[in-house]
Amino acid sequence: MHPLSKRERKRCGFASISPVLPAIAAFAAFAASALLASPVFAHAVAEGDKGYIQEITGINLLPFAYLGAKHMVTGYDHLLFLAGVIFFLYRLKHIALYVSLFALGHSTTMILGVYFNIGVSAYLIDAIIGFSIVYKALDNLGAFQRWFGFQPDTRAATLIFGLFHGFGLATKLQEYQIAPDGLLANLLAFNVGVEIGQLLALAAILIAISYWRRTDSFWRHAYTANVVMMSAGFVLIGMQLTGYFVTSK
Repeated sequence: MHPLSKRERKRCGFASISPVLPAIAAFAAFAASALLASPVFAHAVAEGDKGYIQEITGINLLPFAYLGAKHMVTGYDHLLFLAGVIFFLYRLKHIALYVSLFALGHSTTMILGVYFNIGVSAYLIDAIIGFSIVYKALDNLGAFQRWFGFQPDTRAATLIFGLFHGFGLATKLQEYQIAPDGLLANLLAFNVGVEIGQLLALAAILIAISYWRRTDSFWRHAYTANVVMMSAGFVLIGMQLTGYFVTSK
């Protein structure tokens, strides 16, 4: 199910999308990220939060719920993907379906990744998260239908990318070096916080998009907004890959 009809894509000017546009956006984004990227920008954890978590032991539900909500509300990579997912969704049941698939994916890999201490490069996972933003922007632009003549299953893609986003959460949690005492309960509390933060962020995004949709500028600038989103995804990919190669030396 694709949320945007052919008539709507034509109205937005999406029917004329060229393969050259993503190439230009990718080149510009990688050039910018190569100049800006450093280990400081990639996968940072607040030192105050990290120090606090390392000092406590046992079950601490409220602190972990707070950290989960804080991470989601301030996690611009997760929010960009979420904004792309709901960009052309109008019915609440569709929004609930896609957000639930995303939540199922990132909850599963976040809990399993930390509980079983699955080691994954934070830079590579965050690069894939950047790619998920690029993918969703291209999907919103109708690029896959125009270039390849088929529409990928958007529900399956949301779930799969949710799994990768969950690994991103897991790598950040592993940096906290959480005490094994009460680990599962704390992970569940963190996940509850993530879902609360996601709902708060989703509500803000929906309010902003709903207001924007009431104006004529939505259809004039929807194409541009998704190109900007795609470029931001390329920047994130470039920053994370640069961080990966720099720290691997």
